[in-house]
Amino acid sequence: MSTRQRKPAKPIRPQVNASGVPMTLIAVREGGDLMQRVVTILDQARANVVRAVNSNMVIAYWLIGREIVLALQGGEDRAGYGIQLLTELSKALTQRYGRGFSVSNLRYFRLFYQAYANRNPEIHHEPRDELPVRDDASLLADLSASLEAEDRVKGFSPALSWTHYRTLCSVEHRAERLFYEIEAERSNWSQPVLERQIHSHLFVRLLKSKDKAGVLALALQGQAVERPMDVMKNPYVLDFLDIPEATRLHETGLEAAIIEKLQPFLLELGKGFAFVARQHRVSTESQHFYVDLVFYNYLLKCFVLIDLKMGKLTHQDVGQMDMYVRMFDDLRRGEGDNPSVGLILCAERDEVVARYSVLNESQQLFASKYMLYLPSEEELRAEIAREQQQILSTPKSSP
Repeated sequence: MSTRQRKPAKPIRPQVNASGVPMTLIAVREGGDLMQRVVTILDQARANVVRAVNSNMVIAYWLIGREIVLALQGGEDRAGYGIQLLTELSKALTQRYGRGFSVSNLRYFRLFYQAYANRNPEIHHEPRDELPVRDDASLLADLSASLEAEDRVKGFSPALSWTHYRTLCSVEHRAERLFYEIEAERSNWSQPVLERQIHSHLFVRLLKSKDKAGVLALALQGQAVERPMDVMKNPYVLDFLDIPEATRLHETGLEAAIIEKLQPFLLELGKGFAFVARQHRVSTESQHFYVDLVFYNYLLKCFVLIDLKMGKLTHQDVGQMDMYVRMFDDLRRGEGDNPSVGLILCAERDEVVARYSVLNESQQLFASKYMLYLPSEEELRAEIAREQQQILSTPKSSP
């Protein structure tokens, strides 16, 4: 009985195009669904690995800093003992693990632990919106008291790297440091952006419109945008324009410089701003008017008109902006938009004009000074104190 030999199975040939290229390869090359899903998975996994490494290194550096602080506390001659201890530890760690453990870095670890000694060595995953708020205005008699506000966060953010926390250590006061940490996490700031916000004293500039309870909320919750006043600063720091302060500049030149550096200008404006137009024309039956810059804030759901002034604020500037806002609301405001906001950016703010014009207690019109250089914290605090004193000295009108 003869046995029949089984014919070998025909190989399954992939579908090819007219050029003989497999269709599956074409799908991968052209970003087909399979390729896109695989890329998404790998990118997400790699991002998770990077975040996990960063988070673990943040905790490791905090623990190392704690060990250094504990060791230094036991030294008799603290200054000499500390230098010797860090030098020897640096050599040993470098020999075993390579770069990254210089004496200066070990000092950063120590400073990191000292700045965050009340934290737990863990990564928190709770959203910052759930931070509790203490409604205790008596806690803050003044700004100094607010900077001693209790730190509500017990762990470290998974969104912030070691370079973020090393930068945060440069902020002396705990409440101010917590504000920048919250904002960096919520706004996804890179380390260079975080550093600029610290150097431009964003926290101090936002304090201008805050009462005692508002200062505490700012420190514990970050910048909440609920009304136009919440996004206004004084002054605005335009150092990124790289314009020397002594330069004679016309308003058109300042406007052009802002458009050229639009991205950092949006960052300086604050949360929720999108650029709409420059020299935006608003026309009536008989005249044309031009608004220097128009933005839209999607958090406030309103247009923000900006008028640039090179000199001191005048009542004519205020009247002009008041007219712009009224006209814009009448002719451009859409259904669902809140009333438009007008902001006059001037080289010098006249407090008398601000006090006795429609700017006073207005919810839609504002005037702020701009500065072409980074001011010192002392300059900013002095300016805020001067404005607050003028507000307190303003006589209240009788009902």
